[in-house]
This record gives sequence, structure tokens and C-alpha cells, in this order.
Amino acid sequence: MAMPALIRAYFPDTHMRYDTHSPRRCERVHSFSFCFHSSNAVSFILTRPSFVAYLDPMLSPLALIGIVIVSCLMSVAILGSLLRTAVPGIGRWCVAHALLVAASSWVLIAGGQPGQFVMIGASLITLIAVLLLVQGMRQFFGKGSVRHGESVAFVIIFVALVYFTCVSPNIDARVALVSIFLAYARIAVGTLALRHAPRDGARYPYRFVAAAAYLGALFHVTRAFAVAFGMPQMDFLQPSPWNVLFLGLAIVTLPCLSTGMVMLAHDQLVRRMEQLASIDELTGVLMRRAFMARANVLLREAVAKGKPLSIAILDIDKFKAVNDRFGHAVGDRILRHVTSVVSARLRSCDLFGRLGGEEFAIVFVAARKTEAAALTDELRLAVERSSNEDVRCTFSAGVECVTPDDTLAGALARADAALYMAKATGRNRVVTASEIDERDVETH
Repeated sequence: MAMPALIRAYFPDTHMRYDTHSPRRCERVHSFSFCFHSSNAVSFILTRPSFVAYLDPMLSPLALIGIVIVSCLMSVAILGSLLRTAVPGIGRWCVAHALLVAASSWVLIAGGQPGQFVMIGASLITLIAVLLLVQGMRQFFGKGSVRHGESVAFVIIFVALVYFTCVSPNIDARVALVSIFLAYARIAVGTLALRHAPRDGARYPYRFVAAAAYLGALFHVTRAFAVAFGMPQMDFLQPSPWNVLFLGLAIVTLPCLSTGMVMLAHDQLVRRMEQLASIDELTGVLMRRAFMARANVLLREAVAKGKPLSIAILDIDKFKAVNDRFGHAVGDRILRHVTSVVSARLRSCDLFGRLGGEEFAIVFVAARKTEAAALTDELRLAVERSSNEDVRCTFSAGVECVTPDDTLAGALARADAALYMAKATGRNRVVTASEIDERDVETH
């Protein structure tokens, strides 16, 4: 097909002029400029805002609502697949996206001129969905999901929407109310994600959720300010650039938000798996492998900073006899009791773990041998003075310091030798490795 005929096939407007005589010539015609750089290539430069009219079928609000529906349906499918993981908040997030699908579908079916009943119903469903997103985020972080103030604000806003829709129609008031509520919800979600993000591990999912939430909040706040400063508003189904921008941001931010929620759920599942691999299920303290890994990290930090580091090995006295006499159930309760007493009295910087059976270890950060021995003895007295199942339980301990050119295994071996000495000299006592050296000198 010849070039002029091809251009006329795509732009049949009789008021437009077409010029293909010069390969480098650009001529402005109506609302477009056509630049012909070769006989086979044409580039179109939009020069006036009226280009929206040419893209109206693609950028109409109803078409964008359809895209929102598809996006939310995908979110429902993905979040629904995670329901069996029992991650807190997933259920509310899933229901929220399903409600957004229902509200958007209702408006789409009603067409370009939805009645008052449709608008009120769709608004109610949307507000509930947004509220569920906030509640789900709180539930995810282990906080109370329902806030009395939010519930009261929700009722007030809905009553006001009914009033400004049926009694005294005012589109500016409706836009302002909805924008304020949506902005609050987005800010709440973003703030929760940043405030309660764990300090260890990857923080990217939480920042991603916050960025998506704040981006949506920024537009809602801007729209509310536009109403406050007298910018006339149109019904959001009218094909205006403002409405197209609003729905376009919804298409961008909603999938980002739901993707971020999936990332949060994945992060929590990873943490669960790490916890199963590192935390002793019976006592709730670190297992041997995780304890050794973290103890080595503390050792490297202590050497780098030139600070002392000490280690103690604890062993519950006559634990086998307790198991044989009272049963393993009582033995398990004693293990939990001893670890709870010790954990409650440890400094926050110290490390506590179970090496196996009734044997435990403590790494005392920034503590010399004498200080670590004193701290261990305080723990011993606390366990001795506590009672559990009418069975008196005590422990023996060996303490050793870790020198800069030392290894964790070497220090543990010396602490274990001190523990053996504590057992051999009567139990229920704390012995340091230096005492063993003194005894060896006295023996010789």
C-alpha cells in the first residue's frame, strides 16, 4: 500500500493534511505532528492534551475498572493460596481484594451512569475492603486488628456519603470524604510496615509495602486538597484526565500493595522455617548448631572491638534420676522451668542455648571470667530457690573466658572440664577453669 493511502487508512480525518514529499519534513496538522524520517518509518508526536480523545476507548474509566478487577482477582488467587499457611492477616487481605472485585464489578455492570443505590453500595464495599486491609496489616504484626476510633470514623463517613448522594448531592464532598479515608488507610498500612519491620533479616518487603502505600496516599491527599482549593470534580466514571489518572494509580498501587503483602507472608514463612531449624521446640532456646553459629559471630565481634567474652556450660544435677523416678513428662517440665528462670535473668546482650539433653551454654558478652562466674552463680541460686513439681532442681556450671587468639571450641572444652570438676566436687556450684589449673598445681 502506498504511504499516503496507508496514512489515510489509519487517520481518515478529512480535516488533516498529510505530507510525504520530504523525508525530513515535519508538519503540524490538527492535534498531531507527523515526522517522516524515511519511507518506511513514521513517528507521532503528541502536541495537545486533546490526544486523550483519540485514546478514549483504551483509557476510559470503565476500561480501567476492568483492569482493576483482573488485578484484584489475581491478588485473591495468590493470597488465597497462602491461607493454609495460617499467616496472620492473610484472610483479611484476601477478603478485602475480593470485596474490591465485587465493588468494581458492580460499577462496571451498571455502566457509565450508575444509580444512587449502586454508588452507595459500591462505596460501602470499598470502604469495608480498605478497612480490612488496615486490620489485616495490624493482625500480621500481632497487634489488635480493630480500633474503636476507626469504626466510628467509618460509620460517620458512610452516613455522610449517603447524605451527599441522596439528600443533598455534592460530588466535591463525596470525593473529599473518600479521598481522606483512603489516604488514612494507605498511610496506616505504610506506617505499620515500617514501624514493625523486624530489625534482623531482609527489610525490603516492608519498605516495598510502605512505598506502595505512601504513593497511593500521596494522590488521595492531593485530590482532597484539590477539592479544598475549589478545583471542580467530576464523577469518577466521566472520561476526564483526572479520573484516568486516579484509576491508573489504582492499577499501579493495588497490585504493588498486594505483591508486597505476598512478600511479607513469604518473609514470615522463611522466618518460621529458620526458627524451626534454630529454636529448640521444648525449651524455646537456641539449638546447638544455631548457638554455635551465633557464638562465633559474638567472638569475632569481641576480638574486633577488644572486649572480653566468657562462656559457661550448665548441666542440671541428677537429671537422669529425676526422669527415672518421676517420668519424662516431669523431666520435660523441669527443662522448661530451668530455661525460663535462666532466660528471665540473663542480660539482653547474652546468648543462651541448649547443647543437648540437660546441658546448656551461655555466652556472656563484655564480661570477664570473674564477672561471668558471678552472673552464673546468681542464676544457680535463682534456680535452686525456685520450685517446680515439688522437685528441687539445681545445676552445676563451668566458666571460662575466651582470649583473642582462642577458638570457641577450645574455650568450650575448658569450660566443660570446669563443669566436670563442679560435678566431681559436690554439684550445685560454679567452677572456673582457673580453679582447675590451681588444683593441678596443688596436686603436683
